[in-house]
Amino acid sequence: MKSLRRLALAAAIVPLFVHAAPLKLDAARSNVSAVFKQMNVPVEAKFKQFNAVIDYDAKRPEAAKAQVNIATASLDIGDPEYNREVGKKEWFDSARFPQASFVSSAIKPAANGALTVAGKLTIKGKTADVAFPLTVKTEAGKQIFEGQIPIKRLAFGIGEGEWSDTGMLANEVTIKFRVAAAN
Repeated sequence: MKSLRRLALAAAIVPLFVHAAPLKLDAARSNVSAVFKQMNVPVEAKFKQFNAVIDYDAKRPEAAKAQVNIATASLDIGDPEYNREVGKKEWFDSARFPQASFVSSAIKPAANGALTVAGKLTIKGKTADVAFPLTVKTEAGKQIFEGQIPIKRLAFGIGEGEWSDTGMLANEVTIKFRVAAAN
């Protein structure tokens, strides 16, 4: 009887110390984009290169961690000339700051099965605290993480000089993402 209790206790305690491996990104089913308005016309530009390290267990979402790195020079606005332009000093300054990053600091359950994620967003060498709602669902055996992060581009020095005119290019930008990952 004692050994049965010990076995039951061990079975209850071991999962507390066992840490699942981070999920593997499915880049083909994932995307990150920036949505903004230029001369009041909506534009969606997609980042072609990014990676994500996500440690997530649906049974313990508050223990989850995430880190996302985005190659700033990979932004595709749909025109090769514009794509080169956004890598310049006035925009992302991709030569000096090749990556933008997000690192989570807290993930908490929220209403309707969503999560609230807080963390540090770094773009062009400037770091800001951000928080946003995140939805998690399962599709074809993969965890799907979707969310939107609203930012002010000028707070990160994106679009300096003549491009700082918010009448030409809105200050409000929404970073949208859909990340698919599995074990």
